[in-house]
Amino acid sequence: SGDDRIQFLHNQTTANFECLSEGQGCETVFVTPTARTIDIAYAWIMKKAVLLMVSPETCGNITEMLNKYIFFADKVEIQDITKQTCLFALSGPKSSEVMANLNLGDLVGQPYGTNRHYNVNGMPITVGVGNIISEEGFSLLTSPAAADSVWKTLLSQGAIPLGSNAWEKLRITQGGRPAPGKELTNDFNVLEAGLWNSISLNKGCYKGQETISRLITYDGVKQRLWGIHLSAPAEPGSPITVNGKKVGKLTSYTTGRKECDHFALGYIKRKAASDGDTVIVGEKIIGTVVNVPFLSRQSPPPVKNSGPRLN
Repeated sequence: SGDDRIQFLHNQTTANFECLSEGQGCETVFVTPTARTIDIAYAWIMKKAVLLMVSPETCGNITEMLNKYIFFADKVEIQDITKQTCLFALSGPKSSEVMANLNLGDLVGQPYGTNRHYNVNGMPITVGVGNIISEEGFSLLTSPAAADSVWKTLLSQGAIPLGSNAWEKLRITQGGRPAPGKELTNDFNVLEAGLWNSISLNKGCYKGQETISRLITYDGVKQRLWGIHLSAPAEPGSPITVNGKKVGKLTSYTTGRKECDHFALGYIKRKAASDGDTVIVGEKIIGTVVNVPFLSRQSPPPVKNSGPRLN
Protein backbone atom coordinates (compact mmCIF):
# COMPACT_ATOMS: atom_id res chain seq x y z
CA SER A 1 0.00 0.00 0.00
CA GLY A 2 1.00 3.68 -0.06
CA ASP A 3 1.00 6.39 -2.72
CA ASP A 4 4.15 5.06 -4.42
CA ARG A 5 3.10 1.39 -4.50
CA ILE A 6 2.60 1.17 -8.27
CA GLN A 7 5.94 2.73 -9.15
CA PHE A 8 7.66 0.64 -6.48
CA LEU A 9 6.37 -2.69 -7.85
CA HIS A 10 7.00 -1.46 -11.38
CA ASN A 11 10.68 -1.09 -10.45
CA GLN A 12 11.00 -4.25 -8.36
CA THR A 13 9.33 -6.84 -10.61
CA THR A 14 9.14 -7.70 -14.30
CA ALA A 15 5.59 -6.61 -15.23
CA ASN A 16 4.40 -3.18 -16.33
CA PHE A 17 2.32 -2.01 -13.36
CA GLU A 18 2.06 1.58 -14.58
CA CYS A 19 -0.29 0.55 -17.39
CA LEU A 20 -2.76 -1.12 -15.00
CA SER A 21 -5.69 0.48 -13.19
CA GLU A 22 -8.00 -0.47 -10.33
CA GLY A 23 -9.76 -3.79 -10.92
CA GLN A 24 -7.10 -5.11 -13.28
CA GLY A 25 -4.35 -7.63 -12.56
CA CYS A 26 -1.36 -9.47 -13.94
CA GLU A 27 1.36 -11.97 -13.28
CA THR A 28 4.79 -10.63 -12.46
CA VAL A 29 8.08 -12.25 -11.51
CA PHE A 30 10.38 -11.51 -8.61
CA VAL A 31 13.96 -11.94 -9.80
CA THR A 32 17.46 -11.35 -8.50
CA PRO A 33 19.61 -8.53 -9.96
CA THR A 34 20.97 -11.14 -12.41
CA ALA A 35 17.42 -12.18 -13.45
CA ARG A 36 17.47 -15.49 -11.59
CA THR A 37 13.97 -16.53 -10.61
CA ILE A 38 12.51 -16.23 -7.11
CA ASP A 39 8.76 -16.62 -7.65
CA ILE A 40 5.80 -15.73 -9.85
CA ALA A 41 3.28 -13.40 -8.21
CA TYR A 42 -0.40 -13.03 -9.10
CA ALA A 43 -1.24 -9.34 -8.60
CA TRP A 44 -4.57 -7.56 -8.13
CA ILE A 45 -4.74 -3.77 -8.43
CA MET A 46 -7.13 -2.43 -5.79
CA LYS A 47 -8.27 1.07 -4.86
CA LYS A 48 -5.71 1.65 -2.11
CA ALA A 49 -3.38 -1.34 -2.40
CA VAL A 50 -1.89 -4.00 -4.64
CA LEU A 51 -2.49 -7.56 -3.50
CA LEU A 52 0.29 -10.01 -4.35
CA MET A 53 -0.22 -13.76 -4.13
CA VAL A 54 3.04 -15.69 -3.92
CA SER A 55 4.05 -19.19 -2.87
CA PRO A 56 4.01 -19.97 0.88
CA GLU A 57 7.70 -20.86 0.85
CA THR A 58 8.76 -17.50 -0.65
CA CYS A 59 6.39 -15.12 1.13
CA GLY A 60 8.69 -14.30 4.05
CA ASN A 61 11.79 -13.79 1.91
CA ILE A 62 9.94 -11.63 -0.61
CA THR A 63 8.46 -9.45 2.15
CA GLU A 64 11.91 -9.00 3.67
CA MET A 65 13.48 -8.28 0.28
CA LEU A 66 10.91 -5.64 -0.65
CA ASN A 67 11.28 -3.89 2.68
CA LYS A 68 15.02 -3.57 2.05
CA TYR A 69 14.33 -1.62 -1.14
CA ILE A 70 12.01 0.95 0.45
CA PHE A 71 13.91 4.23 0.79
CA PHE A 72 13.21 6.96 3.30
CA ALA A 73 11.10 9.11 0.97
CA ASP A 74 9.13 6.20 -0.53
CA LYS A 75 5.47 6.11 0.44
CA VAL A 76 5.22 2.33 0.45
CA GLU A 77 4.21 -0.19 3.10
CA ILE A 78 4.58 -3.96 2.79
CA GLN A 79 2.29 -6.13 4.92
CA ASP A 80 2.00 -9.91 5.02
CA ILE A 81 -1.74 -10.57 5.34
CA THR A 82 -1.58 -14.36 5.00
CA LYS A 83 -3.02 -15.00 8.46
CA GLN A 84 -5.80 -12.44 7.94
CA THR A 85 -7.04 -14.01 4.70
CA CYS A 86 -8.09 -17.30 3.10
CA LEU A 87 -7.67 -17.97 -0.61
CA PHE A 88 -9.68 -20.48 -2.64
CA ALA A 89 -8.77 -21.46 -6.21
CA LEU A 90 -11.60 -22.65 -8.44
CA SER A 91 -10.55 -24.57 -11.56
CA GLY A 92 -12.14 -26.88 -14.08
CA PRO A 93 -14.67 -26.77 -16.94
CA LYS A 94 -17.64 -25.92 -14.69
CA SER A 95 -15.97 -22.99 -12.90
CA SER A 96 -17.91 -20.41 -14.90
CA GLU A 97 -21.17 -22.21 -14.15
CA VAL A 98 -20.43 -22.09 -10.41
CA MET A 99 -19.67 -18.37 -10.67
CA ALA A 100 -22.95 -17.72 -12.46
CA ASN A 101 -24.89 -19.66 -9.82
CA LEU A 102 -23.33 -17.47 -7.13
CA ASN A 103 -24.33 -14.29 -9.01
CA LEU A 104 -20.69 -13.64 -9.88
CA GLY A 105 -21.14 -14.29 -13.58
CA ASP A 106 -20.11 -10.77 -14.61
CA LEU A 107 -16.47 -11.89 -14.21
CA VAL A 108 -16.85 -14.75 -16.68
CA GLY A 109 -14.98 -13.94 -19.88
CA GLN A 110 -13.10 -10.99 -18.37
CA PRO A 111 -9.31 -10.65 -18.83
CA TYR A 112 -6.94 -12.55 -16.60
CA GLY A 113 -6.42 -10.75 -13.28
CA THR A 114 -9.68 -8.78 -13.39
CA ASN A 115 -10.88 -8.53 -9.78
CA ARG A 116 -13.97 -7.20 -8.00
CA HIS A 117 -15.46 -7.05 -4.51
CA TYR A 118 -18.74 -8.86 -3.78
CA ASN A 119 -21.01 -10.07 -1.02
CA VAL A 120 -21.96 -13.76 -1.15
CA ASN A 121 -24.63 -14.73 1.35
CA GLY A 122 -23.69 -11.66 3.37
CA MET A 123 -19.97 -12.46 3.30
CA PRO A 124 -17.49 -9.94 1.81
CA ILE A 125 -15.32 -11.60 -0.80
CA THR A 126 -12.90 -10.51 -3.52
CA VAL A 127 -12.89 -12.59 -6.69
CA GLY A 128 -10.36 -12.54 -9.51
CA VAL A 129 -10.20 -14.15 -12.95
CA GLY A 130 -7.65 -16.96 -13.09
CA ASN A 131 -5.66 -18.48 -10.27
CA ILE A 132 -2.11 -19.25 -9.29
CA ILE A 133 -2.01 -22.35 -11.46
CA SER A 134 -4.09 -21.44 -14.51
CA GLU A 135 -5.46 -18.50 -16.48
CA GLU A 136 -8.77 -20.35 -16.47
CA GLY A 137 -10.91 -20.54 -13.37
CA PHE A 138 -11.13 -18.03 -10.52
CA SER A 139 -9.59 -17.03 -7.19
CA LEU A 140 -11.72 -16.16 -4.17
CA LEU A 141 -10.22 -14.19 -1.27
CA THR A 142 -12.05 -13.86 2.02
CA SER A 143 -11.49 -13.59 5.76
CA PRO A 144 -10.86 -16.63 8.00
CA ALA A 145 -14.21 -15.94 9.70
CA ALA A 146 -16.06 -16.33 6.39
CA ALA A 147 -13.88 -19.10 4.95
CA ASP A 148 -15.97 -22.01 6.25
CA SER A 149 -19.16 -20.57 4.76
CA VAL A 150 -17.45 -19.88 1.42
CA TRP A 151 -16.07 -23.43 1.41
CA LYS A 152 -19.48 -24.97 2.06
CA THR A 153 -21.08 -22.73 -0.57
CA LEU A 154 -18.58 -23.91 -3.19
CA LEU A 155 -19.14 -27.55 -2.25
CA SER A 156 -22.90 -27.07 -2.51
CA GLN A 157 -22.34 -26.01 -6.13
CA GLY A 158 -20.57 -29.27 -6.93
CA ALA A 159 -16.98 -28.18 -6.39
CA ILE A 160 -14.67 -31.08 -5.50
CA PRO A 161 -11.96 -30.50 -2.85
CA LEU A 162 -8.40 -30.84 -4.11
CA GLY A 163 -5.59 -31.78 -1.73
CA SER A 164 -1.99 -30.60 -1.94
CA ASN A 165 -0.80 -33.78 -3.70
CA ALA A 166 -3.49 -33.51 -6.37
CA TRP A 167 -2.75 -29.79 -6.71
CA GLU A 168 0.92 -30.57 -7.37
CA LYS A 169 -0.08 -33.22 -9.90
CA LEU A 170 -2.29 -30.65 -11.65
CA ARG A 171 0.52 -28.07 -11.63
CA ILE A 172 2.89 -30.43 -13.39
CA THR A 173 0.65 -32.38 -15.78
CA GLN A 174 -2.08 -29.92 -16.74
CA GLY A 175 -0.36 -26.60 -16.31
CA GLY A 176 3.38 -27.01 -16.44
CA ARG A 177 3.68 -23.96 -14.23
CA PRO A 178 7.17 -23.45 -12.72
CA ALA A 179 7.39 -23.61 -8.91
CA PRO A 180 9.90 -22.15 -6.41
CA GLY A 181 12.64 -24.51 -5.32
CA LYS A 182 12.02 -26.67 -8.38
CA GLU A 183 11.92 -24.75 -11.66
CA LEU A 184 12.35 -21.32 -10.07
CA THR A 185 15.78 -21.31 -8.46
CA ASN A 186 19.06 -19.45 -8.60
CA ASP A 187 20.18 -21.92 -11.28
CA PHE A 188 17.78 -20.63 -13.93
CA ASN A 189 16.89 -17.20 -15.25
CA VAL A 190 13.41 -15.92 -15.95
CA LEU A 191 13.67 -16.39 -19.73
CA GLU A 192 14.84 -19.99 -19.40
CA ALA A 193 11.75 -20.56 -17.24
CA GLY A 194 9.70 -19.31 -20.20
CA LEU A 195 7.89 -16.55 -18.30
CA TRP A 196 7.67 -14.19 -21.26
CA ASN A 197 4.10 -13.04 -20.63
CA SER A 198 5.07 -11.77 -17.18
CA ILE A 199 7.88 -9.58 -18.48
CA SER A 200 7.56 -6.09 -19.93
CA LEU A 201 10.18 -5.58 -22.62
CA ASN A 202 9.32 -1.91 -23.07
CA LYS A 203 9.42 -0.37 -19.60
CA GLY A 204 12.43 1.38 -18.08
CA CYS A 205 14.94 0.22 -15.53
CA TYR A 206 13.91 -2.48 -13.07
CA LYS A 207 15.67 -5.20 -11.12
CA GLY A 208 17.16 -7.76 -13.50
CA GLN A 209 16.35 -5.66 -16.57
CA GLU A 210 19.94 -5.32 -17.78
CA THR A 211 20.50 -9.07 -17.78
CA ILE A 212 17.14 -9.75 -19.45
CA SER A 213 17.82 -7.20 -22.19
CA ARG A 214 21.27 -8.65 -22.83
CA LEU A 215 19.92 -12.21 -23.06
CA ILE A 216 17.32 -11.11 -25.61
CA THR A 217 19.66 -8.90 -27.64
CA TYR A 218 22.36 -11.55 -27.98
CA ASP A 219 20.01 -14.57 -28.12
CA GLY A 220 21.61 -15.80 -24.92
CA VAL A 221 18.90 -18.13 -23.63
CA LYS A 222 20.72 -21.47 -23.64
CA GLN A 223 18.02 -23.78 -22.25
CA ARG A 224 14.27 -23.89 -21.74
CA LEU A 225 11.66 -25.67 -19.67
CA TRP A 226 9.72 -28.59 -21.15
CA GLY A 227 7.21 -31.23 -20.17
CA ILE A 228 8.47 -34.82 -20.45
CA HIS A 229 6.44 -38.04 -20.71
CA LEU A 230 8.45 -40.77 -18.98
CA SER A 231 8.54 -44.55 -19.30
CA ALA A 232 9.04 -45.00 -15.54
CA PRO A 233 9.25 -42.98 -12.29
CA ALA A 234 12.20 -40.58 -12.02
CA GLU A 235 13.76 -38.48 -9.28
CA PRO A 236 13.90 -34.68 -9.57
CA GLY A 237 17.51 -33.69 -10.10
CA SER A 238 18.15 -36.62 -12.46
CA PRO A 239 20.28 -35.74 -15.49
CA ILE A 240 18.70 -35.58 -18.94
CA THR A 241 20.90 -36.90 -21.72
CA VAL A 242 20.88 -37.18 -25.51
CA ASN A 243 23.34 -39.56 -27.20
CA GLY A 244 25.12 -40.02 -23.89
CA LYS A 245 25.69 -36.29 -23.38
CA LYS A 246 24.07 -34.40 -20.49
CA VAL A 247 21.74 -31.73 -21.85
CA GLY A 248 19.53 -30.87 -18.89
CA LYS A 249 18.02 -31.68 -15.52
CA LEU A 250 14.67 -33.00 -14.30
CA THR A 251 13.00 -30.57 -11.89
CA SER A 252 9.54 -32.01 -11.04
CA TYR A 253 7.92 -35.44 -11.31
CA THR A 254 4.46 -36.91 -10.74
CA THR A 255 2.25 -39.74 -11.88
CA GLY A 256 -0.56 -38.98 -14.31
CA ARG A 257 -4.25 -39.82 -14.05
CA LYS A 258 -3.18 -43.46 -14.02
CA GLU A 259 -0.38 -44.68 -11.77
CA CYS A 260 1.30 -46.14 -14.84
CA ASP A 261 1.57 -42.69 -16.42
CA HIS A 262 4.67 -40.70 -15.55
CA PHE A 263 5.17 -37.02 -16.27
CA ALA A 264 7.87 -34.50 -15.44
CA LEU A 265 9.19 -31.02 -16.04
CA GLY A 266 12.81 -30.33 -16.84
CA TYR A 267 15.26 -27.89 -18.36
CA ILE A 268 16.86 -28.94 -21.65
CA LYS A 269 19.47 -27.13 -23.75
CA ARG A 270 17.81 -25.38 -26.67
CA LYS A 271 19.65 -27.15 -29.47
CA ALA A 272 19.59 -30.59 -27.82
CA ALA A 273 15.88 -31.46 -28.04
CA SER A 274 12.45 -30.01 -28.74
CA ASP A 275 8.79 -31.05 -28.96
CA GLY A 276 8.45 -34.74 -29.83
CA ASP A 277 12.12 -35.64 -29.39
CA THR A 278 13.33 -38.54 -27.24
CA VAL A 279 15.68 -38.08 -24.28
CA ILE A 280 17.07 -40.32 -21.55
CA VAL A 281 16.43 -39.44 -17.90
CA GLY A 282 18.79 -40.90 -15.33
CA GLU A 283 20.39 -44.11 -16.55
CA LYS A 284 17.73 -45.64 -18.77
CA ILE A 285 14.33 -43.97 -18.39
CA ILE A 286 12.98 -42.97 -21.80
CA GLY A 287 11.38 -39.54 -22.07
CA THR A 288 9.41 -37.78 -24.80
CA VAL A 289 9.66 -33.99 -24.82
CA VAL A 290 6.29 -32.20 -25.01
CA ASN A 291 4.86 -28.72 -24.69
CA VAL A 292 2.73 -27.94 -21.63
CA PRO A 293 -0.21 -25.48 -21.53
CA PHE A 294 1.31 -22.79 -19.30
CA LEU A 295 4.51 -22.57 -21.32
CA SER A 296 2.69 -22.91 -24.66
CA ARG A 297 0.76 -19.69 -23.90
CA GLN A 298 3.95 -17.69 -23.44
CA SER A 299 4.83 -15.26 -26.24
CA PRO A 300 8.56 -14.66 -26.72
CA PRO A 301 9.53 -11.83 -29.07
CA PRO A 302 10.31 -12.83 -32.67
CA VAL A 303 13.93 -13.67 -33.36
CA LYS A 304 15.59 -10.81 -35.14
CA ASN A 305 17.38 -11.65 -38.37
CA SER A 306 20.54 -9.61 -38.33
CA GLY A 307 21.34 -10.44 -41.96
CA PRO A 308 24.68 -9.72 -43.65
CA ARG A 309 26.74 -6.78 -42.51
CA LEU A 310 29.14 -4.58 -44.43
CA ASN A 311 32.07 -3.09 -42.54
